[in-house]
Amino acid sequence: MNDSSATPKVFHTHVHPDADKDFRAIAASSEYLKAQKKQFRMQCTQRGTTLEKPRKCSKCKSGWYCSEECQKKAWPTHKLSCRNVERSSGAFKFIRMFALNPLLMRFLRAGIIFDCGLLDDPRIGFDVPFVARVVITIEPSDILDFIGLYLDHKTVGQRLQGMVQVNAIIPCHPSTFPLMPKRLQIWREERAKCDADGFANDPVGLLEYVDGTTYAKDSCQNTVTSGLYTPTSVFDWARRREPFIRYTAVTGTPSKQPMNAVACLEYINVHIREDTQNQLRLRTEMTEQDKEIVRAAGRNEDALPDPARILKEKMQRESVYTNIVHLTR
Repeated sequence: MNDSSATPKVFHTHVHPDADKDFRAIAASSEYLKAQKKQFRMQCTQRGTTLEKPRKCSKCKSGWYCSEECQKKAWPTHKLSCRNVERSSGAFKFIRMFALNPLLMRFLRAGIIFDCGLLDDPRIGFDVPFVARVVITIEPSDILDFIGLYLDHKTVGQRLQGMVQVNAIIPCHPSTFPLMPKRLQIWREERAKCDADGFANDPVGLLEYVDGTTYAKDSCQNTVTSGLYTPTSVFDWARRREPFIRYTAVTGTPSKQPMNAVACLEYINVHIREDTQNQLRLRTEMTEQDKEIVRAAGRNEDALPDPARILKEKMQRESVYTNIVHLTR
């Protein structure tokens, strides 16, 4: 699946008997992803320059700088939002592999089209940017480990294999979520680049990847921001709203699932779940911060922390959690 214009029509549950075969047929190859890695560059948090050998904040792993001097200059502002992250490289390496994957990005773009209202307002992406915050977390790749954490069973092992999951797309309209000058400049540059390259009819917005372990509803810090344009082919595909064909795991009975933002996110998460050999490079050992989000979601409290609340909302949407979400401790 190295051609972003191709779109699979089949949606499988994570235990479908043909899941591995179908995954191999449509997934981006390891060779393709490796060859594309150099295309993903970071910019200096302070100056906005493209970095060859970036310095990152050793605490939050989300601040990127061109020099030690630049990092020191940015610290008075950066320290207000800097939070400790256990993972040595932060979420960056997973964000990069996700962003380079044409299949995952096609479905993410479609989900953003629905959630950000691009089909309803023709000005969005042209006169004003759309902003989509994508909350990324690491979740147990084995559903039984997920249940163990959710119920806080003491028998769950200390070392758990995890996988990237997209827990939410959160649209942020400029009228209610004012853009800082730096982000607005990123959008203007991306809009101008698309116009110059002959894509003046394609909407352009901002994509903000957020590490789910540090997500806070009213904060726009600790994110990786990039311009995002939506090709006409994806826009037209979303407009047609062709339903997914989904198969039950046991009988293989097909059913149609309406195409919307929820279905697009579920497709992304199921596709990653089916990658048992880590071909997509989106699996890693879970940290205690990752595990605590799942544990917190299972506490059934009225006021959950934002990361746990978003996971709980995801569980209520996606079929793999159907028999789990109602369990309580």
